[in-house]
Amino acid sequence: MTRCIRQTAVICALLLVALLVNAARVQLWEADAYTANPANRRATLARYAQPRGAVLVGGRPVTGSRDSGGRLRYERTYTDGPLYAPVTGYASQLYGTSLLERAEDGILAGTDDRLATFPWWDRLTHGHRPPGSVATSIDPAVQRAAFGGLGRRKGAVAAIEPRTGRILALVSTPSYDPNSLAGNGTSVSDAWRRLSRAARRPLLNRAIRKTYPPGSVFKVVTAAAALESRTVTDIDAPTDTPDPYTLPGTATRLGNSVKGCRNASLKDAFRLSCNTVFARLGARVGLHALARTAERFGFNDRRLRIPSAVATSNFGTQMDASQVALSAIGQFDTTATPLQMAMVAGAVANGGILTPPYLVDGVANARGTVLDAGPRRPARQVMGPAVAERLQEMMTDVVEHGSGRQAAVKGATVGGKTGTAQHGLRNEGVPYAWFISWARAEDSTEPSVAVAVVVEDAATDRSDISGGSVAAPVAQAVMAAALRRDGHPAPGAQ
Repeated sequence: MTRCIRQTAVICALLLVALLVNAARVQLWEADAYTANPANRRATLARYAQPRGAVLVGGRPVTGSRDSGGRLRYERTYTDGPLYAPVTGYASQLYGTSLLERAEDGILAGTDDRLATFPWWDRLTHGHRPPGSVATSIDPAVQRAAFGGLGRRKGAVAAIEPRTGRILALVSTPSYDPNSLAGNGTSVSDAWRRLSRAARRPLLNRAIRKTYPPGSVFKVVTAAAALESRTVTDIDAPTDTPDPYTLPGTATRLGNSVKGCRNASLKDAFRLSCNTVFARLGARVGLHALARTAERFGFNDRRLRIPSAVATSNFGTQMDASQVALSAIGQFDTTATPLQMAMVAGAVANGGILTPPYLVDGVANARGTVLDAGPRRPARQVMGPAVAERLQEMMTDVVEHGSGRQAAVKGATVGGKTGTAQHGLRNEGVPYAWFISWARAEDSTEPSVAVAVVVEDAATDRSDISGGSVAAPVAQAVMAAALRRDGHPAPGAQ
């Protein structure tokens, strides 16, 4: 009898050990697979069982949560949704997350290990951590100036602080209200179908996710390459350029839309935006030097994140001489995001130093303790200070005496470059109007802001469209708001 009891006890102990081993296996090794299984609703229910963390703009939340009373209890809410949608993105119970809501989902949903004192214990017990908050670099006044400047037109604005890389404004129009996508009812699916099928593509973030032919604003890069390579040593010297100019190796003759470009100096050609001068300069500088300069500014960089992914701006590295000439004036296969062109303007304003842009100032836990200042990439010298100074002089000349007059701001030195980019079959589409610029208060040694504006559907006659008349006023409003932010009076245009 005693022997039977001992055997039974041993068997029970073995079974208990087997049970514990299997439980440990499930919890420690198989947990992720069970969690990811679509049939498992526990993770989804837990995700929406508590309010989502806040996204902050100017220290104030622009997101919140609403108790729906359903099984997926808390739905995301947005303050000034269309204004900040290009920054926050959406957090939807049906369609997931986008932009900052996706990039910082771990902090906002409470799943990031930085929110826990002992992460391993939370994973073992499946404990719920209070979500944290994400502070953005966006300035509300600058964002509103950009959004209001674009109005109902289709386009984008990116504004950065050149010295630090902080993104002050990120606007894409037409926008949408992310509140309409937050829940899980039929109204949400109807809104998704309407937005995703809309011809004007409101869900597309044009500031960071769409690339455009940059047209003449790319001449800033070409001028930098010409000066860095010493192809041009005197910006006031004649360039011996014919008008029209025959593209190398072809019979194609390239002309200008303005007079005065024959044999124009680099400074005059920059102010007049002479295609002939810059196409010839591009061919003289050559593919490798021009591509190297473009890549220093950020072209062809597939790693750029803010922390949302940014579309890669393209400059070809395998072209013949005629294609290099066209690329030098922002045509052929050259494309850029508005954020990329704001980076170009910012590097010029910052003495040739490019500080990569970022959107997150820091993340904090529920108690407000800052956990991380956000990812930062080191600044880099993209051109010499002397070259940057010559470019500043030329960009200032555009605003003071050229096509960028509508970007002038009282009490500030402003540099800019206009651009009109052709596109579509046989260039029959309405041209994109570009303007890139920077502003520095007259009593300051540091630039306050660098801006890039692109307008896709300017409401003017095709022949009248230019960055100076359409995009420059938007940039002017953004720069004035940024100067006021820095404590410099900037009442308006000169």
